[in-house]
Amino acid sequence: MEETPLTQAPQPEAPPPPAMSLGGRLLNVFATPGDVFQDVKTTRTSTANWLVPAVIFILISWVGAWLALSQDPIKHQLSEMTDQAIQKQAEKTHMSEQQADQLREAAAKWGIIGRAVSAGLVPVIVAFATPFLWGLFLWLLGNKVLKGSFPYMKGVEVVGLASMVSVLDAVLTTLLRVGVGNYFASPSLMLLVKDFDPQNPVHSLLAVVNLMTFWVLAVRAVGLARLSGASFAKAALWVFGIWAAYTGILIGLAALAQAVFKRMGA
Repeated sequence: MEETPLTQAPQPEAPPPPAMSLGGRLLNVFATPGDVFQDVKTTRTSTANWLVPAVIFILISWVGAWLALSQDPIKHQLSEMTDQAIQKQAEKTHMSEQQADQLREAAAKWGIIGRAVSAGLVPVIVAFATPFLWGLFLWLLGNKVLKGSFPYMKGVEVVGLASMVSVLDAVLTTLLRVGVGNYFASPSLMLLVKDFDPQNPVHSLLAVVNLMTFWVLAVRAVGLARLSGASFAKAALWVFGIWAAYTGILIGLAALAQAVFKRMGA
């Protein structure tokens, strides 16, 4: 009589790990971004993943701008820069001293208003435009170039969560501005420049070499690699390449505009 072979009962599949909480994602993106974005990839779309970092960034930026612009050394720095610009304009156009004084009064008044509007409006634009614009880049790269398959909003979530590094950047920038009394201080090579000149292309290039910018780009690349299944090296090459391309274009356009204005004023 043949014995019937014993069949092993199928082993139950291990349960999937629990979804990471929003607080965990916001904190872990600094230390283990790969785990965060793997969780984003396998869970349903969540608006909070990009909206909460955007709100935090806006609030931190507003507080930072208020602290910086309330410092006497920074007020003096900005006022001095305005006076120097008016003095150059007065010399070029042979303006009278009375006209120059009137221009200084108007510049001081509108300068305060302009800085306040800029400090309030720019963080809002950056906070909400960045996730959707860079999310589009990641979606196009991941689906069309790296042959992955993920929805557009997943790219938006990755960029939004990576923006927590930008929140840290805003905090560090505020501390540097207040600490050294320089409104243009940042965690970049700008720390090597004593007197920032916005019309100097070299100073603009130094400001671009920012440690925190490279960090946030690297985190976005980790997210792109997780969503698309590509290697980090390939993802980083495309992410850093896009950033370098549009940054170079912006700096080039600024330098061209300055050259045109100088020629018109000559």
